[in-house]
Amino acid sequence: MSARFNLAKENSEAYAAIGKLDTLGRESSIPKKLQELIKIYASCLNHCAFCIDMHTKEALENGETVQRVMGVNAWREAPFYSDKERVVLELVEEVTFIHQHGVSDSVYAELERLYSEKEIGELYLLIATINAYNRLGIMSQLQPKTDK
Repeated sequence: MSARFNLAKENSEAYAAIGKLDTLGRESSIPKKLQELIKIYASCLNHCAFCIDMHTKEALENGETVQRVMGVNAWREAPFYSDKERVVLELVEEVTFIHQHGVSDSVYAELERLYSEKEIGELYLLIATINAYNRLGIMSQLQPKTDK
């Protein structure tokens, strides 16, 4: 499979706008390890190989464990995620598949219990931004480089 249209090259202004959203997310109060779990899980749900590769490596570089990175797809069954992480991973799933039933009242109520309104907004931004990147990567058929 070869790469297609490259938004960063063909419309750098649009790509830079998404980059600004990404920067806001990275600079948020959400812990870096959770940010990367969000990005890995959304990328797995969207089947974006390029983003899975990139964010898995970034998570490991930021001190995340192999066990938690590898286990994120089975977070419901895995014992090594906190309640705060679990509700965020549920939110990632509901936002990524928003066309199915939106964000449920039960997930939102749990978010309100565990996070401030500012943090909820930051989580929304992180999830929306990685979903945008995933869709661009998939449409463009971006491929990760093979590790040597």
